[in-house]
Amino acid sequence: MPASSRGISRDRVLKAAVGLADEIGIESLSMRKLGQALGVEAMSLYHHVANKDDLLDGMIDVVFGEVVLPCGVDWKAALRERAISVRTALSRHRWAMGLMESRTNPGPATLRAHDAVLGCLRTAGFSLELAAHTFSAIDSYVYGFALQERGLPFDTPEQTADLAQVMLARFPVDEFPHLHEFTAGHVMTPGYDYAKEFEFGLDLILDGIERLTG
Repeated sequence: MPASSRGISRDRVLKAAVGLADEIGIESLSMRKLGQALGVEAMSLYHHVANKDDLLDGMIDVVFGEVVLPCGVDWKAALRERAISVRTALSRHRWAMGLMESRTNPGPATLRAHDAVLGCLRTAGFSLELAAHTFSAIDSYVYGFALQERGLPFDTPEQTADLAQVMLARFPVDEFPHLHEFTAGHVMTPGYDYAKEFEFGLDLILDGIERLTG
């Protein structure tokens, strides 16, 4: 191994790639930039990752490694915690949106994360069919909410209120009375945080699934 790559491991390469993608975006990530971030020649990285796809597989595995695995006898509480954990990971690594379930060569953390969900549900007495429906429904909601949240033109409650005030001034109240009521009476309420909508919707799904198990 070249002297310039000593002290470099696959784990270090992957974590550096995740950090760089967080900073500059996945589209701008390149082996050259990753090598610069690690202080090594780009070609030396190929001792640790075979190609760009292998790098992406590993990066997604790092993200899945941050997800809380569901465990315990209370499947509902376990899957709720896990869903919140996935959304939190996606908020840290927005570039991972759309890549989480796309890898054809998933790593060990990715496999463990999926196996743990199925194990939690099967241990709780879910049939294979209901376990599949539950897994799909929850993840579709989590990924969909995270995707919508990523596209919003605000990040904080303060920015939300400021934008809402600007929008209120742009449309006539008599033409859009319900939108005005919603914006003024809900969105601009002190303490409003769109992120809280996530747990409301998640609980609706979990409550519905629970009724199917009764």
